[in-house]
Amino acid sequence: MILLLLTRIHQFWLEQPLLSEMKKEIIELEELIRHHKSKYYQGDPEISDVEYDALEEKLKSLDSKNPVLSIVGSATFSGKKVKHKTKMLSLNKTYKVEDLESWMGDEEVVSTLKVDGVSCSLVYEKGLLKLAKTRGDGSYGEDITEKVRWMRTVPTNLSEKKSGEIRGELYCTDDDFLKLSSLMKSRGLEEPTSKRNIVAGLVGRKENLDLNKKISFMAFDLISDEIKIKTELDKYKYLENKGFKTPNYKKHKEFKTIQKVLDEALSFMTDGEYLIDGIVFTFDKIALHEEMGETAHHPRYKLAFKYAGEAKETIIKDILWSVSRNGILTPIASIEDTELSGAVISRVTLHNFGMVETHQLKKGDRIKIIRSGEVIPKFLEVIKSSKNKFIIPKKCPSCAKKITIDEIRLRCLNSNCPAQKMESILNFVKKIGIEDISSKRLEEMINSGLVGNISDLYKLKEEDFLKLDKVKEKLAQKFHTSIQKSKSVGIIDFLAALGINGGAYNKCEKVVLAGFDTIDKIRSLSVEKMMEIEGFAEKSATEFLNSFNSKDKEIKKLEKEGFIFVAEKRTETEITGKKICITGSLTEKRSVIEDRIRKAGGLIVGSVSKNTNLLLTNETEAKSSKFKKALDLGIEIVSEENLLRKI
Repeated sequence: MILLLLTRIHQFWLEQPLLSEMKKEIIELEELIRHHKSKYYQGDPEISDVEYDALEEKLKSLDSKNPVLSIVGSATFSGKKVKHKTKMLSLNKTYKVEDLESWMGDEEVVSTLKVDGVSCSLVYEKGLLKLAKTRGDGSYGEDITEKVRWMRTVPTNLSEKKSGEIRGELYCTDDDFLKLSSLMKSRGLEEPTSKRNIVAGLVGRKENLDLNKKISFMAFDLISDEIKIKTELDKYKYLENKGFKTPNYKKHKEFKTIQKVLDEALSFMTDGEYLIDGIVFTFDKIALHEEMGETAHHPRYKLAFKYAGEAKETIIKDILWSVSRNGILTPIASIEDTELSGAVISRVTLHNFGMVETHQLKKGDRIKIIRSGEVIPKFLEVIKSSKNKFIIPKKCPSCAKKITIDEIRLRCLNSNCPAQKMESILNFVKKIGIEDISSKRLEEMINSGLVGNISDLYKLKEEDFLKLDKVKEKLAQKFHTSIQKSKSVGIIDFLAALGINGGAYNKCEKVVLAGFDTIDKIRSLSVEKMMEIEGFAEKSATEFLNSFNSKDKEIKKLEKEGFIFVAEKRTETEITGKKICITGSLTEKRSVIEDRIRKAGGLIVGSVSKNTNLLLTNETEAKSSKFKKALDLGIEIVSEENLLRKI
């Protein structure tokens, strides 16, 4: 009401006779900002974030107290309006690292990926989900409870009879977007143009509510008079303990550790399974939040770092397909030269076959592309479809063998495919640490017949390298030494270098630290045993083992060439070999406790079963389901303090 009054007073001032050019510009900016803010919250933005921010900055320079600058969210409602008990604010943002450093000062902060979706508030009464609502205009949201109850990532019961509000973001993963697009098409519904668009569209629908089960919820805030939490880090631990998904988070005690997460976020913007548009930094101490307070627009204790990006339209000249080491065909669009963020772009990633099929991408299509933070430019949406024919490749571009459709991907199943071999060997060279062999040099070695498999690298003699272009004795010796030196390697690094399907470094680390710290022990693993390792379900365990076993012949050749695998050192303790499940809040970061358990020989498991040896918890009463199940099964329950004594 107050904002509306201020807006009308302000408008009256602007509408006085003899309007200056500046006043006319202010009115135009107000209209543009209102329009683009509304389009953004409807999931249909017409301009990039950078272009929108430039409009706000221009208005701020002309009229710093303009009420339009305080508008939060969108006043567009299609359903029942519900008042927010605490206003849902926007975030202050910066594109400059030096601004972030200045804001942080000497305080500890927590960083999280900034999920690009639709803001949502979940209200729980005595542990039960009672209401779900959108951000709306910040003061009032739209009731979407009926839709949210379909979402599998929203707990309906928090396992404790406390009341509060969980705030987060509704979003759609790559896989779910493509499945939804296909499902909506089969029902005769309008196909979505983007992952953000589909979320806004589905929560605004009054029919086909079951489609919402493909929408996910990521929690990032907790408001409650009954749940006392002292730090931002503890807040995320609490949310995870209650079954919520949370964005990747990390605590920073000093600014020098922040550059790494900025780089990781850039990588996630290209390769991540859902949309992000930056990173949110929050002061860790909740007491500091209360002390700093909020403006009418944003909390002072949070700051969003975003990457300056630019979006433009261009035309597809051709679609090319590259082959990964695992046989997956990745589509790349050759486009008309387009200048983006100071660089001339001629190619953009089209993500995967599912994206190409969903949008029926083909030569001549006019598309919108974006490049943010100097990362690989990517496809956003189709602006105008051409009349050319949509073509699905039938043969592998490298080996010409028939390819198959594997859900949202095209895959070449030929294990002797030249492109797969090249990518597989190159991946090994990079991750095992052979720094002197470049991709061009490796390609020359393969083409000349010197190398056909990973193990061939270790059979080469110094004189073999002299057959390569512009290689003299000194360089040949350097190549040979670098390759031979890599034979002494940590077993985790070795497994990650093999290119196992579902075998990223952190997955290999979990396998090794769970006690399977030799090649022979991994060879003896069954799917059932692997499912006891945290992070592995039946599908991922099967995929990992099948891929590992397919590479066993090559592993044996490497063993014959003298590979020495250095295992993680562990100490024999009371918990060595015991399966330990963790529940509830911990005094230290969960990853620190887990690392300590693994180094002491313990095995982390994700759930309580008859095979579990210990339940680690600081709870004194059986409130959680894991605690109750441990009591029923007679499993030993230990606190952090007792666990440390055992270690």
